[in-house]
Amino acid sequence: MSLNQAHHASQFAALQALGAGEFIHLNGSLAEHLHGTASLLHAWGADTTLVQAGLFHAAYGTAGYGEALAPLSLRNAIADLIGTGAEALVYLYCACNRALYYPRLGTPAQSRLPDRFSDSERRLSDWQIAALCELTAANETEIALHSKTFLQQYGSELHALFQHMAPWLSATARAETSRVFAPHAAAVPA
Repeated sequence: MSLNQAHHASQFAALQALGAGEFIHLNGSLAEHLHGTASLLHAWGADTTLVQAGLFHAAYGTAGYGEALAPLSLRNAIADLIGTGAEALVYLYCACNRALYYPRLGTPAQSRLPDRFSDSERRLSDWQIAALCELTAANETEIALHSKTFLQQYGSELHALFQHMAPWLSATARAETSRVFAPHAAAVPA
């Protein structure tokens, strides 16, 4: 186990000590998926804040994964574990109403995130938009790398999403999402 993996494991153990549950995820345990997402972000050259957010990205449940590891009442405790910047990004990722937000990318409305917890909108900085897109790319890529069924079912849709997110993704994330999802892109009728 590398030093980075050991650090992530101790942080995740601290979250569990706060009462966080463990849940089954598409390809095994949620903990394995969270570690895999953080590892991808690290490999892609993401900063520490984004890598930390990747490790806890589903802490409060997401629009795509309803199970919450921790209630929102633990936000301060989680911030103490991973830093306030990373926790704020985790909150945004979990709060994002994807069905409403993703179509806003590339429009003037992309700086307004529909918050599914508060039923309000939050203003995003350019850094937050880019971080949310990068985190989304790492999350979905990590799942796709371990599930052919997931890739067959959602590959075309995710390829289109990441093409749409391309201006906000790092060069490494663009290349990796293209490598993983482009072979599953829907054929365009002639």
